[in-house]
Parts: sequence; C-alpha cells; structure tokens
Amino acid sequence: MPHANQAIPLDEEAIFDAMPMEEEGQFANHATPLIRNCWYVCARRDEVGRTPISRRLLDTDVVMYRTRDGRPVAMHNRCPHRAFPLAKGHVEGDRLVCGYHGMQFEPDGLCAHLPAISHVPANACVQTYPIADRGPLTWIWMGDANLADEALIPELSWLASSEWGSVTGDFHIKADYVSMHENLIDQTHFPFLHPGTVGTPEYARASMNATTEGDQVLIHRRLDNAPPPGIYGKPADIMHKNVDRTSEARFVSPAVHMAHARIFDPQPEPGKPSVYGYYITHCFTPESNHSIHYWWFNSRDYGIDDTDIDAFMYEASMQAYYEDVEALEWIMDVVLTDNEAQQFELSFAPDKPGLMARRIMHRLAMSERG
Repeated sequence: MPHANQAIPLDEEAIFDAMPMEEEGQFANHATPLIRNCWYVCARRDEVGRTPISRRLLDTDVVMYRTRDGRPVAMHNRCPHRAFPLAKGHVEGDRLVCGYHGMQFEPDGLCAHLPAISHVPANACVQTYPIADRGPLTWIWMGDANLADEALIPELSWLASSEWGSVTGDFHIKADYVSMHENLIDQTHFPFLHPGTVGTPEYARASMNATTEGDQVLIHRRLDNAPPPGIYGKPADIMHKNVDRTSEARFVSPAVHMAHARIFDPQPEPGKPSVYGYYITHCFTPESNHSIHYWWFNSRDYGIDDTDIDAFMYEASMQAYYEDVEALEWIMDVVLTDNEAQQFELSFAPDKPGLMARRIMHRLAMSERG
C-alpha cells in the first residue's frame, strides 16, 4: 500500500489479487474494535432539547438534553444507584433528574441532590461526554476526553450555508461502518446497484486517481462528453446533453464520507448555469460492530428554493441510499451466518481506495488499544 500523499493511478485493465487472510488482517472489518477517539454525529441538532433522549453509540447508551441556555449535554444513560435509565427521568433547570429515586445530576455529571439522604457521596456521579453543535448536527466524542479538540469536528459548512440547498434523511442499518465506508468510496458499483439514479455505464470505467492525505483518502474522478446521471441531470434539465463531470470523494474520518461533484454543460441554454455543483455528505456512527446510525445530505448550488427539485432530489437520494442499505445488510447477513471458511478476499485495482481507508481505520483502532 502507498505511503501518505502517494497517488495510485488505477489501471482499469489491472489484474485482480486474491488477498491472503493473514494480509487481510491489516485492514479493518466488521470485527475490528470501534474507533472511539473521533467526533461522531449523535443527533440532528433539533432532536436534542429539554426532554431527554437516548441513543446507543459505540456500544454505550447515552442520554442527551439541553441546559436552559441551550448547551447540549451527554451522559451515560445509567443512574449509578440502581441502573435506572436517566432518559426516563426529566430535566429541572440544568439538572437531569433520575425518575427512580430523584437523584439530580449537574451537566458535569456530579450528583447535586439525593432526596433520601442529606449528604451526597463524592462518588455519586455519571460519566459525561464532550458534545458540540455544528450547523444542523450535534457531535459527540466517546474516547479520551483530553483529546476532544472541537477543531477536529469535520468542516461541513455548506450544510448551514444559504448558498446551498439541501435535502436530507437518515437510516438505522444492520451493517458495520467499515463496510459503509468502503461502499461509499467504491464508485464502480454505481451503474449496477444504482442504475436509475447516480450510475451510468460510462462512469464505471472513468479515469480515477487516489491519494492519502494524513488519515484521509481522496479520490479524483473525471468523465468527459457523456450523459449525466439522472439524479443530477433531471433536476438541471440537461438529460438530453452530453456533459463533462468531475467528482472528488473523500474518506474524511471514521465518522464522515463526503463527495463534491460538478457537472459542466459546454453549451448552456440562455439563463442557465454552465456548472452545476453538488456536495454529498454521509455521516454515520456505529451503534455496535454490526449496526450504525446514518445521516445523509445532498446539497446543490442552484434552484435552492425550488421545492420540486427538493422533492426529486430527496426521492432519488433515498432510493440510491436505500439500495446501499439493502446491499450492506445482505452482506452483513452473509458474513455473520455463512459457516463456510473464507480462504481469501478477492480485490481488484479499483478496490484500492477502499483498502486504503480500511488500513487507516485498522491503524487507528489498533493504536487506541496500544
């Protein structure tokens, strides 16, 4: 595999490799320990309010609420007294009150009041987690709190920009987040799993170049003088034309995959743009090694207030992403239930970007176990 910042030109005629299982152990898979030192999405911003909500994140039950001044709070969803789920309690002022015996916990997790006794023991506390709002999303850090630098939250400014219109949805998926990353970074499946939306036959063999930048993987892809995919061409009303198309797909972190696509119309009609821009953002957080929470956004820089385009983009995106969800759940079922021993993993040249991301995830996971 390449060193950091080394490009891989992917020869479309390259032969495949049968990866021995001992080499496969260098890449993350569904059984690799979850990476905890990372900012993950824990909720949409408007989900977290004065009424406590709970969500299982990285095999931990978490309760979330907001203080009176709107700050988000995240705690372990378990009272230290008798394990009552704190999300079944309520908020008084800035405190979370257990619904079993009335213990009151401050936003820092310390118990401030215990109705049954006059003195609160020093060890009466709940673990808290760093949490922060960015745009329409709320992020959480489940690892070493001393490493939780908010500057590391992925920059997704277009999600909150008035210059971009976005449609969005979410899924709960019975699959692993490693496979989700490999699925998203693998653009060669588009014409076959998503033939009616994001894929065209020409795109499967378009020129591609992959590089690593630190702990990120970046793919550049270009296709000239070809029909646009329906998800982009139909709302722009350019399906009758051949266009040029570029895309930059990026493994941003274990929590985020994003892509920036542009469609170039060489002969735009009067009043229409010559370039159509899109950001496709995927945020997912492992619930466990075999399930994930998944939020997606499809953003565009034209027709921002056009509700018809919104409706089309939402339906087309939901169709494409549901096809991914189905495929990943089918794969997870095979991996977990097939008793036939797998002797090797077959990989082709275009699989290298996904393997680059899986190697990064394996290294991050192993370094945490250190």
